[in-house]
Amino acid sequence: MAQLEAHEVPLHKVFCSDYDFRIPDYQRPYAWQPEQAQQLLSDLEEALLRGDGEPYFLGSLVLVKDSAATAADVIDGQQRLTTLTILLAVLRDLAQQPDVVTNLVAMISEPGNTVLGLKAKPRLTLRPRDADFFHQHVQTAGSVPVLLQLNPHNLRSDAQRAVQANAKVLHDALSSWSDEQRLALCTLMGVRTFLVAVSTPDLESAHRIFSVMNSRGLDLSPADIFKAQTIGEIDEEVSEIYARRWEDAEESLGREDFSDLFLHIRMIFSGERARQELLKEFQSQVLSRYKGGRAREFVDEVLVPYAEAFTVIRDRTYSAGEGSSEVNRWFRRLLQLDNNDWWPAALWALRSHGDDPAWLIGFFRSLERLAASMFIRRVYTTPRVLRFAELLKELTDGKGLEAPSFELTENERAETMRRLNGDVYHELRTRRYVLLRLDGLVSENDVVATYDAPRITVEHVLPQHPAPESQWRADFTMSQRVLWTHRLANLVLLSRTKNSQVQNLDFAAKKKRYLKQGVVTFPLTTQVLGQKTWTPEHLEKRQAELLSLLAEEWRL
Repeated sequence: MAQLEAHEVPLHKVFCSDYDFRIPDYQRPYAWQPEQAQQLLSDLEEALLRGDGEPYFLGSLVLVKDSAATAADVIDGQQRLTTLTILLAVLRDLAQQPDVVTNLVAMISEPGNTVLGLKAKPRLTLRPRDADFFHQHVQTAGSVPVLLQLNPHNLRSDAQRAVQANAKVLHDALSSWSDEQRLALCTLMGVRTFLVAVSTPDLESAHRIFSVMNSRGLDLSPADIFKAQTIGEIDEEVSEIYARRWEDAEESLGREDFSDLFLHIRMIFSGERARQELLKEFQSQVLSRYKGGRAREFVDEVLVPYAEAFTVIRDRTYSAGEGSSEVNRWFRRLLQLDNNDWWPAALWALRSHGDDPAWLIGFFRSLERLAASMFIRRVYTTPRVLRFAELLKELTDGKGLEAPSFELTENERAETMRRLNGDVYHELRTRRYVLLRLDGLVSENDVVATYDAPRITVEHVLPQHPAPESQWRADFTMSQRVLWTHRLANLVLLSRTKNSQVQNLDFAAKKKRYLKQGVVTFPLTTQVLGQKTWTPEHLEKRQAELLSLLAEEWRL
């Protein structure tokens, strides 16, 4: 087990030769805004005004650091360390006393000591993209006035603009203080202000500590840990190039989808459901194959291609000639499901057969059939994941479109039909999916509805509670209403929120209101509005027709 150390450290011992702070590539950029920098100064000023001599705690640092070395990778605390350095730099460049300037310069940068073998260098090194800027415009004595004059629109990153903005608000506030007040603040910061430094030589352990402490800022995800391990194994001359490729992939997906991508890649490589946390399994099942100088292969051949495939599926942007639009329609259908368990198989297919739209059409037709059947039958997570895991094994073994796991058993087909022939309206999670699939099937062009999902509602034709004097009660007996009200034949889709004033109208009046309000946008609904009457006999015929369409489409 990694050795853990925790110490209360005054700032003059934080900013000294004991620590060589580095912000790893995988960390978020510096992002504190002026209000946060102002709050830090306000808190310090309040502690100064109290004058009670009590120590002031600024929070904690979580570091990857060997107790025998000075190098310290900052896992948590980047924002505070960076802002404290900016504050010290502002105080340094405002100070009038030469000895104060000298002392602050030494806190910000190691001056070097030939006897002790110490090289001159900054106490804190930011990520490569911003390190030179920070050293030149903050950590170099006398640089703050120049920093404040820079045009923010010409700065290269949001982090650099944040550095300048925070330097400005701190400089504006401290410029009005007297030399004595600023000196008192320096003394408070150096002697009575503490950070709790928690360090461990193990990156995974540091991540766990950070998560438990629930510190401010964005929590590190497993993806951040995998980045540290992968980029750390790449030769220094190209590591920044690969760090950028990694970050570009993450930016294209967004943080949440990027994290999900690693779950899917693990499943593709292992062909089995997860048994332990991702941090352990991804390293043993995936990254272990790219040891010994092969880290670049993981980025080039796994991470980037699968991230691109994820984007194509999510955004439905497949483009490879004839058949591409049909592939994108299958993506749209799958994305309407309420689970992500089908994603690994879909990513594998796109990665392996991305240049063959005809093959992909056959594959996604089979994948959607399997996923839809399990969705309709409400197969719970474990057997569902196991089925897709077995499918992945068969696919990687070369069984392709003939993979046995694609096939539904006789009982699975029968159970799917039984549920489709039941009170579908009460199946809250599946009813809209089934109706949207039917809508595509009754459309001449098999068009998948493109309306925003939150606007699509399911409406009864025969109402749930018809008025006592309505025609519905004349056309339907009580038992007939119980039989048909919630079944497929009596349901339609609307592209707007349901209107309670329309729900209980008689059939002719309901049709006029819907047509008048312009809400007829689904072929399935248009069929209904084309009927002159709505009777049990019509519903029986319609039910058989709709079930026949689904049975043929899903080979039930």
